[in-house]
Amino acid sequence: MTNPVINVDVFSDPICPWCFIGKRRLEQAVASYEPALNLAITWRCFQLNPSMPPEGMDRLTYLAAKFGGPERAKATYEHIRVKGLETGIKFDFPAIQRTPNTLKAHRLLRWAQVHGQDANALMTGLFEAYFFQGRDIGDSEVLLDCAANAGLDEAGATLLLQGDDYHREIEEEEATARAMGLSGVPLFVFNQQYALSGAQEPQAFHRLFDLLLTEEG
Repeated sequence: MTNPVINVDVFSDPICPWCFIGKRRLEQAVASYEPALNLAITWRCFQLNPSMPPEGMDRLTYLAAKFGGPERAKATYEHIRVKGLETGIKFDFPAIQRTPNTLKAHRLLRWAQVHGQDANALMTGLFEAYFFQGRDIGDSEVLLDCAANAGLDEAGATLLLQGDDYHREIEEEEATARAMGLSGVPLFVFNQQYALSGAQEPQAFHRLFDLLLTEEG
């Protein structure tokens, strides 16, 4: 017997390291849970830096604005680096030269979902391009590489990035989330009923899976 579909809305940003950790922990939770689960994930928009210039910003300039300089940021990112290793993620923060505007990335994710493409693979590719290779995922050519590596329709992705489809929809979704009080990500919403905020450990997801399957049963 197949378990019912569990819908998961994930508010996330592909330049958020905790979102990468949260995605990996959700995957670990699903892999280690019995019985097998049937999850349908929808990626929702939340930009850590909604006022970021379209071309992004030099990384050191960004760190100076957010933390007062790279030294003050060092302790924060060291903590994240250690948590990443515990989850099997090897962040390479020094490789990042620019902090991008992620609107195009969110538009590409929305296009992938609307057209039945593998948005989960795309999100993984965006995380890895940024956090492992330091690539500028606000750049259209980099985004097209990510789309191709995820097995998406390259011609469709090219047309998407040449236009402005989903721009307003993405901005409205984020505005609604902020109006409802969301101020940080990741946020996982299950069946539009239960929410887990932050990069929770797999056990936290397990408890919620138990509850959801009990209710469905």
